[in-house]
Amino acid sequence: MGAFEIHGGKPLKGELIPQGAKNEALQVLCAVLMTSEKVTISNIPDIIDVNKLINLLQAMGVQIEKVEKGTYNFRAKDIDLEYLKSEDFTKRASGLRGSIMIIGPLLARFGKAYMPKPGGDKIGRRRLDTHFEGFTHLGAKFNFDAKTYFYTVEADNLKGTFIHMDEASVTGTANIVMAAVLAKGETTIYNAACEPYLQQLCKMLNSMGAKISGISSNMLKIKGVKSLGGCFHRVLPDMIEIGSFIGLAAMTRSEITIKDVSYPDLGIMPSIFRKLGIQLELRGDDLYIPAQDSYKIDTFIDGSILTVSDAPWPGFTPDLLSIVLVTATQAKGSVLIHQKMFESRLFFTDKLIDMGAQIILCDPHRAAVIGLNHEHRLRGISMTSPDIRAGVSLLIAALSAEGKSTIHNIEQIDRGYENIDFRLNNLGADIRRIG
Repeated sequence: MGAFEIHGGKPLKGELIPQGAKNEALQVLCAVLMTSEKVTISNIPDIIDVNKLINLLQAMGVQIEKVEKGTYNFRAKDIDLEYLKSEDFTKRASGLRGSIMIIGPLLARFGKAYMPKPGGDKIGRRRLDTHFEGFTHLGAKFNFDAKTYFYTVEADNLKGTFIHMDEASVTGTANIVMAAVLAKGETTIYNAACEPYLQQLCKMLNSMGAKISGISSNMLKIKGVKSLGGCFHRVLPDMIEIGSFIGLAAMTRSEITIKDVSYPDLGIMPSIFRKLGIQLELRGDDLYIPAQDSYKIDTFIDGSILTVSDAPWPGFTPDLLSIVLVTATQAKGSVLIHQKMFESRLFFTDKLIDMGAQIILCDPHRAAVIGLNHEHRLRGISMTSPDIRAGVSLLIAALSAEGKSTIHNIEQIDRGYENIDFRLNNLGADIRRIG
């Protein structure tokens, strides 16, 4: 188990290029299974979760060629369906949450798919009912073995239908869209997720020959086609990493420019950080954050305390609430963080409290933060990263803190952030990888 040793309190300065979006990469990589022709994808981040999925696809029989850093050719010409019943597949797939999205492509193209219960973050229940209800609506037969925790989905012919999703699940929508693309007739998906990453998946599938309309809305219409061809696709910059860098700049009073952010795809995120008092300047497609000695949290018009909560897109992404929370600890003013979608994501706040932050954890979903306005520095401590986003939040706290901090279980951070220590050290941070 690796760890980061961080000596905090140093302002950073320079430029950062955000990596490709993890959440999009996991979706579009699964989509390569939908065709026997060559698919080229660029701007793929070099992170654990994505590399695990690439290795899984290779083990399934996908021919993979690395063209250059971040760019790969994929050809799913000969898929070994028997491998899906093997112990090796069970081990690989159960260690990765994103593996669930291979079911839709396999079901659509081969009429059957198998999947163990997937792993991933310990951030609360992430039920899979939405995925399988969608498949059964399309005509698939579903079976779950409670003893082995193994899912089986089979269908002779998928048929288009109307699907009203019970929740706007991103991975659920992605899975159902991929299955519906090759179904006979027309499928309508209502209450569909419409995150930029899901939009990207739909655009990629259309470039492969799919007929999807309503992209970016919560109602997708899909006219089934017989087969899909190859394509070239580029992954968006990672919105979560961009938000993390904004929070980092504010906490460490640093002057940072984030390059090529694809600003139209950031949605409400920049406005949320501006409500925390952080100055952001758009220069072309770059975000410039000046060094600020102080940043003041807005209140609502009636003077009541600002609440920042997550919601399905175009609302604020839950992945950034941890970042907003840690950033607020050194702001001037107070804010209520309301994490609606996951019940265990705020538990890392006890580490911030140990560092000297003023936070009241109201319940598993809500935390009130009283900002210290940089009048009292956080102090370095030893801590453990519980999940990807909390891990980076703790890293940001450590970089702003006085003295030495140690963060254990940094594999969690490496799952979602590419060479984060090297990139921040280039800006003046003092992060050492140990163990």
